[in-house]
Amino acid sequence: MASTADNATPQRPALVLDPRTYDRALSCVHCGLCLPACPTYTTTLHEADSPRGRIQLMRALADNAIQPTESVVRHLDLCLDCRGCETACPSGVVYHELIEETRHRMAATRAMSTQERLLRWVFLNVFTQPTRLKAALLPARILQKIGVYGLLRKAGVMRLLPAGFRKMEQMLPPDGPLWPRPLRSVLQIRDPRSAIRDLRVGFFTGCIGSVMFADVNRKAAELLAAAGAQVIIPPTQNCCGAIHHHNGAVEPSIDLARRNIDAFLPEDSPPVDAIVTAIAGCGAMLHEYDHLLRDDVKYAARAREFSRRVKDISVVLLELGLPKMEHRIDAVATYHDACHLAHAQKVVDAPRTLLAQIPGLKLVPLMDSDMCCGAAGTYNLTQPEMSLQLADRKLDHIAATGASICVTGNVGCAMQIQSHAAARGRRLRVAHPVELLHEAVFAPQGPSAAKDLAPRVRT
Repeated sequence: MASTADNATPQRPALVLDPRTYDRALSCVHCGLCLPACPTYTTTLHEADSPRGRIQLMRALADNAIQPTESVVRHLDLCLDCRGCETACPSGVVYHELIEETRHRMAATRAMSTQERLLRWVFLNVFTQPTRLKAALLPARILQKIGVYGLLRKAGVMRLLPAGFRKMEQMLPPDGPLWPRPLRSVLQIRDPRSAIRDLRVGFFTGCIGSVMFADVNRKAAELLAAAGAQVIIPPTQNCCGAIHHHNGAVEPSIDLARRNIDAFLPEDSPPVDAIVTAIAGCGAMLHEYDHLLRDDVKYAARAREFSRRVKDISVVLLELGLPKMEHRIDAVATYHDACHLAHAQKVVDAPRTLLAQIPGLKLVPLMDSDMCCGAAGTYNLTQPEMSLQLADRKLDHIAATGASICVTGNVGCAMQIQSHAAARGRRLRVAHPVELLHEAVFAPQGPSAAKDLAPRVRT
């Protein structure tokens, strides 16, 4: 392939892939059906930026036919790992396992710039630690509360930040508590025995979700309780490990997987019936625990059981059925499929079915609704140029619908779409499905969590 004939680096040993992973690369028949589903290929029209092109690169690296030159690494880094190609693939190629293992193998030897190392440290040591993330956001939140933050933006002060950190600042949600409280304390948990149903739901809050979208988690838990489930919020749960895994830090992600399995499926007490999250990116990672721990003698069986129980909030709410929605939302909305919900978890219909039940809400289709918006975890911080092109395409499609609300099931997508809409000067409400469902069930002011729902929620 022309783009890989870059001989700037000396010969190195072959990139060693797990034989099971390598065999999956061989199942690609190069049919090209993945090409229209790939956000980067449809943008650059470069074969090496397509799934089949990247598979050829990864096989060539494993065969020691090419070296991990700057050109090769650039093509692999440009992959969003959105898994749209997996939905399109007739041969069942599990592409994400290939790209993630390749990145893991390359991470140990590749050189990174100072900014790349700093960003990676922030990803792994701040984003994944709720207390540290709250502390990092506190100055910005204080400036927001006193009305100075917007003035600093208009004055151009934020342009002084390095590119990656400037992008982080642009994506900060416009409001939120100074120091978000843990969900279990907000709900004032009491005796759970008044649950209407026998379903015991373990609720996974996530690290970024619990800090930057704490209100979404609260409303999700209240809806589950209103549907009659017993909601259990294990206090020892941790980050799902997605940020570590996608950045090549596999061992920390494995450790987090073990700790979450211990939190939700303790060996000394009955397991929960379902492990539910309102964050699509977390849900996709939780589903991967069975693969991640497949060779762990102690945890492999429990990991399979764990992943089998993971469900998106929309699926569980649809199964349980919500109370009657008596409050209208007279608006036009469109739905963006989060990649890690539609492609990774194959959840497409459930959110739309629930939204269609809201009185007054008109749900209109979105062109290429399952094409990545460019958020892709930390991709919008590491690949800002491609991310911007994908966000622009997504915003154009949203504008064409005439909708005043864009609904999506992942917090990363929400931040990406909201920040780019604001940059365009467009008034657009970006909402999680549970926010609209909560409003329709309880009215905008919501229920009194302590009075109405806390008896059905516990740690």
